[in-house]
Amino acid sequence: MSARIRHFAPGCAALLGACSLAPKYDVPVTPEVAAYKEAGAWMPAAPADTQPRGPWWEAFGDPQLNELQEQLREGSQGLRGAVARYEQARAIARRAHAELYPTLAVSGSAIREKNSANAPLANGVSTTGNDFTAAAGLAWEIDLFGRLRNAAAAAGDRAQASAADLAALDLSLRSELATDYFSLRGADATLQLLEATVQDYDRAYELTRNRYAGGIAAATDVDQAQTQRQSARAQLAAVRLQRAQFEHAIAVLLGHPPSDFSLQAAPFVGEPPPLGAGLPSTLLQRRPDIASAERAVAAANADIGVARAAWFPVFALGGAIGYEATESSAWFEAPSRFWSAGPAAVVPVLDFGRRSSDTRRAHAVYDEAVAAYRQAALTAYQEVEDNLAALHHLADALKADEAAAASAQRSAYHADRRYTAGVADYIEVTTTHTAALLAQRAALETRVQRMTAAIGLVRALGGGWTPEQLDKPVL
Repeated sequence: MSARIRHFAPGCAALLGACSLAPKYDVPVTPEVAAYKEAGAWMPAAPADTQPRGPWWEAFGDPQLNELQEQLREGSQGLRGAVARYEQARAIARRAHAELYPTLAVSGSAIREKNSANAPLANGVSTTGNDFTAAAGLAWEIDLFGRLRNAAAAAGDRAQASAADLAALDLSLRSELATDYFSLRGADATLQLLEATVQDYDRAYELTRNRYAGGIAAATDVDQAQTQRQSARAQLAAVRLQRAQFEHAIAVLLGHPPSDFSLQAAPFVGEPPPLGAGLPSTLLQRRPDIASAERAVAAANADIGVARAAWFPVFALGGAIGYEATESSAWFEAPSRFWSAGPAAVVPVLDFGRRSSDTRRAHAVYDEAVAAYRQAALTAYQEVEDNLAALHHLADALKADEAAAASAQRSAYHADRRYTAGVADYIEVTTTHTAALLAQRAALETRVQRMTAAIGLVRALGGGWTPEQLDKPVL
């Protein structure tokens, strides 16, 4: 019988050591999407290697943007803060993992003390003596019910979620930088248009004044020409303000004071690169924010195991060995040696609902995390559909805007000739020129919106994110 007990006891210990009270974890189910509604036949055919991977911004073919993106890596204070948060999460995970193992502490002291004559059991006699101690202590909580292992798993999941948060912030900041950059280049093109327009309006104003002085034009023509050129100047000042604000935003993203940063004006060239949306089923693997939400669900699931384990006893092994003496000469002699060893247990009996409340809270946190994960998936699908629709419809809008701008310019040209010939009034001139300027600005704005939509699609698809980034060891 004793032999059976000797074999049975280790088996029970091994079985209990593998016990975990956390529910079996499965990734929450999200709505199934077979295809993107907005990805119709309009999308250009492109090989799979056009999918953004890694430095996705290089697909836009702008060397200046590539240089700014490299500066972002080192200068962004937002990224530095996210890296620091990730390091905190990793440290917490390491600490939780270390709780699984025994702790060993070594202590030593050399004390000379005088006892009070009025202390208990002193019998009115004050004594003076020495106490030399050197000891090593061992403590180990036996994780029979998985409390420590689930806590370590939860901390590891949160560290992985922090890594995904870092990737999501990196993608967000790089997308914001690209958006601000192309908006700035759009402002450059608009400034070029307005500066040329102001020069044309100034010449028209001088011509109208001369015609008025010669008795050919009315005074109202001069006023209208003045109104037109001053309105163009006001638009020019407003666009200059917008450009300055975009430049300041880029400076802050790169970690520079706006006063120390400037970008020279450059033409707004280029078209959105061909971007395939891929299969909806891969979206949940590519988006770092979705990966973070899923890891939060896994951590909450492990926390349920921690809360459930609080209902069971906590077993520990402890021990100490060392030397203690009243004289330094006898400190490390054999008679001064002491030791202790034995198990300990803490059995919860009455807590007036604390553990049940903790368990209910853990389940509620899990339910909240599942809802957040599913909402993140729905939001991701929406963002992809929104940007696919934007690329689709803005392509049509650009064709119409460019056609309208060309038509409006021809109309303005003919109005100028009719006015010079004396068969049209100046209202027709101002009306057609104003319409031409608005149409040209609308075409430029649509071009910027198309680039912004392409950047938005890259961001919605997860940029260069790959799930392999979560495979990096945390501990």
